[in-house]
Order: sequence, then structure tokens, then C-alpha cells
Amino acid sequence: MKLNTLRPAEGSTRNTKRKGRGTATGQGKTGGRGQDGQKSRSGGSVRLGFEGGQMPLARRLPKRGFSNYKFKKQYAIVNVGELNAFEANTVVTPELLLEYGFVRKLLSGVKVLGEGELTKPLTVKVNKVSKTAEEKIKASGGKVEVI
Repeated sequence: MKLNTLRPAEGSTRNTKRKGRGTATGQGKTGGRGQDGQKSRSGGSVRLGFEGGQMPLARRLPKRGFSNYKFKKQYAIVNVGELNAFEANTVVTPELLLEYGFVRKLLSGVKVLGEGELTKPLTVKVNKVSKTAEEKIKASGGKVEVI
């Protein structure tokens, strides 16, 4: 078998529709867009929720209640198993995790979760730790400090 002789299975591929290439193609002239109107123009489509100038439903309904979304805390997550990359007895801080590329941004802080196994004793200083992560760190001879 040679790479230049390979062909896709019979019937597995179709030719792409070449719109606006003459009436014989069946997609000529209007190119499958119909006759006139906004949707027949290039770039002609209405945005999500647009109701033809009528006041959209999302703006007709009253706004009620309080959303905590703006004040929500989001943590950068690191699993216990990933901490094996550090030498034994290292003090692991959020800045060190950022420097080594375990987290992209510090956000509201760093949280350590309990997935994986830890084989080295480490001192972990982070903002939040799950119970299983804390147990695994202590079981390996390390310490946990919540900043």
C-alpha cells in the first residue's frame, strides 16, 4: 500500500456545494437564499432576540431579585497529584504554582483538590483545600496552611 494510492471509501465523501456558479448547478443566481429581503444580503441576519423593532421579550419583562454573579469567587484549581512535580519539603505557594505553570491566573486564589496521589512531604500554603486533599497531604508527611 502506498500513500499516494489511498482513496476514501466509496460514498463516504461528497462534493461541496459551489454556490453562485451558474443556473445549471441548482445553486446559481440567488445561491439558495431566495429572492429578496434582509436574509438574502451578505451579512444580512438579525441578532439573537431581535423581534423586528418590537420591544424584545427580554426587555419587556421586569427585572427582579439579586444576582451574586458579580461577587462570585472563582478559584484556580490544582490537583494533589500534580504537586509531585515539586521536590520533597518544598513550600508550595500560589506564586510558585503560577511560576511553574500549574495555574494560568491566580483569580480569587488557589484551591487544591484531592485527585491523584502525593508521594512527597510538602508544605502547601493556599487559599482553599478540599478535605480529601488535606488528608492526602498530611498522609504523605506534609502540612497544609490556609492563607
